[in-house]
Amino acid sequence: MPSRVLPALPGLLLAAAGGAAAVLVHARVPLLGATLVAVVAGLAVGAAGLPGASLRPGLRVASRQVLRVGVALLGLQLALDDVTALGWPVLAVAAGVVGLGILGTLALARLLGVDREQALLVACGFSICGAAAVAAVDGVRRSRDEDVAAAVSLVVVFGSAAMLGLPAAALLLGLDPVGAGAWAGASVHEVGQVVVAGGLLGGAALQVAVVVKLARVLLLAPVLAVVSWRTRATGPGTRPPLVPAFVVAFAVLAAARSASVVPPVALEAASVVQSAALATAMFALGCSVDVRVLRRTARPLLGLAAGATALVTLVGLPAAYLV
Repeated sequence: MPSRVLPALPGLLLAAAGGAAAVLVHARVPLLGATLVAVVAGLAVGAAGLPGASLRPGLRVASRQVLRVGVALLGLQLALDDVTALGWPVLAVAAGVVGLGILGTLALARLLGVDREQALLVACGFSICGAAAVAAVDGVRRSRDEDVAAAVSLVVVFGSAAMLGLPAAALLLGLDPVGAGAWAGASVHEVGQVVVAGGLLGGAALQVAVVVKLARVLLLAPVLAVVSWRTRATGPGTRPPLVPAFVVAFAVLAAARSASVVPPVALEAASVVQSAALATAMFALGCSVDVRVLRRTARPLLGLAAGATALVTLVGLPAAYLV
């Protein structure tokens, strides 16, 4: 066991330090999500060429195993009563954003000539919950590091544009804060970005935006189960489990939260661990970005990211008129 742990230790420590720094920045500036800060910091470290060969094993562990811990604990944020209180029309829109977003993005990728693996990462990231969904799909598919890093980078760029642009668009459309918040929750990529957009909209927008977003997050488990099943059916070599363990944990923890069997102190502690785990994983993913790879694939991927953002924004708009 020590022979496995020691090679990974330097990279794990770097990722943990980057994740901790991102969490501290978020604590000081709540509008800056910890995962967003972590990805940007990781990108800066990666662009500077700092991660050497001795750090890569630990960064890989952080971007995969640690990420799975964060995704599993994300289930404790989901109270099904809050989600179902939105009403079935809004839930149908949230499901439509995920389903149509993924299928539409994959169809657009074929037109643009984007690799299917890259397209799947972008489709799930933009349609469900941003970087966490990208990395969760990678946990099932074992995608190339550069594809995962590129998809995460696009989530940061286009999700940030959406979180700033959507409040302005809501104002132009004359939407009330609650309706605008529902639109933001149904359309913006990252949970942290949704929080920023809801805060900019003011009033009751923030709470509605977060709950609608969590309705999309709830669909992460079934989507990953389908992706895993497809991987087993078509992928060569060792097959992943039909439903990965961290997806099962996600569903179990969501059920436990909804049944109110988890003490508040445990929920608070789990929230801290979940934020730290996701920030650590996102920092590690950012470090793996190869700028040269992004340059070679920029045009088709940028087109796909722009199209996916427009698609989920349009499909999510009816939520503004249904709350």
